[in-house]
Order: sequence, then C-alpha cells, then structure tokens
Amino acid sequence: MTNSEFHANPDNFCYRHPGRQSFVLCQRCMRTICPECQTQAPVGVICPECMQEQRRSESPAQRRARRSWGARSMTIVGGRPLVTYWILGITSAIGLLQLVPGLDGPITNALHFQAAYLYPSLSGAPFEPWRMLTVLLVHGGLIHLGLNMLALWMIGQQLEPLIGRAKFLVLYLVSGLAGSVAVALLAPGMPTVGASGAIFGLFAALIVIGRHLGANVTGMLVVLAINLVAGFAMGFNIAWQAHVGGIIAGALIGLIYARTGGRRSARFWWIGLVSAITVVLLAVVAIVPPLLATAG
Repeated sequence: MTNSEFHANPDNFCYRHPGRQSFVLCQRCMRTICPECQTQAPVGVICPECMQEQRRSESPAQRRARRSWGARSMTIVGGRPLVTYWILGITSAIGLLQLVPGLDGPITNALHFQAAYLYPSLSGAPFEPWRMLTVLLVHGGLIHLGLNMLALWMIGQQLEPLIGRAKFLVLYLVSGLAGSVAVALLAPGMPTVGASGAIFGLFAALIVIGRHLGANVTGMLVVLAINLVAGFAMGFNIAWQAHVGGIIAGALIGLIYARTGGRRSARFWWIGLVSAITVVLLAVVAIVPPLLATAG
C-alpha cells in the first residue's frame, strides 16, 4: 500500500477524529478509534457511541451498580472471576485426591477442623489454628464437594466481578473463619469438613449487596435452599453452626461493601472494618471457651 493509499483509507484513522491515525478497533462496532475515544471494556475497548448504547440498555440495577461501584470495578475487573476459578481448582483437586484409596484419611486428618486444635491446654491436642481455614479445602464425599463447588461457581460469576478479586477473597476467607469460630463455640466436640461456611457467607453477602442495588436475588435464594435441602436429604453430618457463622459474617461484610462501594477513597474503611470483624472473631474464640472451661 502506498502512502497516498494509506491516507485515503478512512479505516486507518479514528472515525470521530479523522486526523488521528490509529489501528485500534472498537470491540462492538469494529470502527477505528484513537486513544481519546477508547473506553476500557472487559475484553478490549469500545467507542463512546457504543458505550452510550450499552448504558441505555442497562437495567436499573445495573445502572445503580455502575454508579455505586465505579467504572473501574465494573469493567476492568469484570468478566474474569479468577479468584473463583483458583478456589474451585485447588479445592476440587484436594477433593478428588480424597477419593483415592488410602489418601482420604491422611488428607482429612491433616486439614479438618475441631475445637480441640485451638485449646491444647484443655484437650491435649497440638495447637493448629490454621485448621480454621484449611477445613475449607476438604469435603465429606463427591456429592458434598460437588454441591459446594457448584454454588461457588454460580455465585462467583456474579459477585467477584462486581466487588473485585481482593474483596471476594477476603469475604470468602473471613466467612469461612466465622464458620469455624461458630463450630468452636457451639459444637466444640464436632470434627468438621467443607467450605459451606464460606459459601453461605458469599450467599449472604450477595443478597445484602443485591438488595442494596435493587437487583433480583431470587435465583440465589433458590440455590441456597437447594443446598440446605440437599444436604439434609443426602444424610450429611451437617455442621449448621458453620452455616450460621458464615451467614452472619457474610451479611456484615456485604453490608460494609455495599456502604463503601467501589470508590478508592473508601478502601481504608472496608479494610479497617473487615479487619475489625476478623479481630473480634479471633478474640472471641480465644477468650470465651477457656473462660467457660475455667468456670465449669
């Protein structure tokens, strides 16, 4: 192509600014756009006209979400729930290893949770507080694993792109921690496995955030009900205490996220408040059972 032919071809220049050379295309209309006209999308960039069209087609809940959480969290983060995929992959891999003959016992014994591991002076067991989180990695069979991972996959597709990867991971871990704390307080003699506490925390947070944005959360309520009913129907040894702990923590964190939104200026608030919840959980589990044992 000669120089005159290059300059005569309008596809080599921004359609909104014909004097600006560019080789970047809008991912929706495929027209050439210059850097000034580019808006970051989950995949590639889009032009101002396509952005306006996209916003006109948004539902009221989507508009409220964009205003509340900001364009950055709704576009750059959205579409790739990587934390969800990593949790799914790691947890599923360990769950499948548990199905290998001879490995289930050692893996479960190394990662499951029981309150005895928090109070060596009372129980004689080794002090292994990390089990409050490693319990999220092991499950009581293929059905138990499948139900939890299905719920995680469904909710992660919606929640992680909305709140961002860091907030999603923090929500998952703190909800799981709260579930273990509830088991330690209410059922100290019960050995537990599973990510149900964290999963229920995600459900609770999504419901709180969804209600705050005016979204329809009926689908998530249905999935929550299916998990509850299926667990009892299949005869699992349900640790309802972990579910309650996860729901309470997830709802509180969801409320914090909803109130602070996606604004950069609010990041210190959500970090501080969620850290405070974590400190309270650790303080409660460290103080209350020993006091009860001493009183008894």
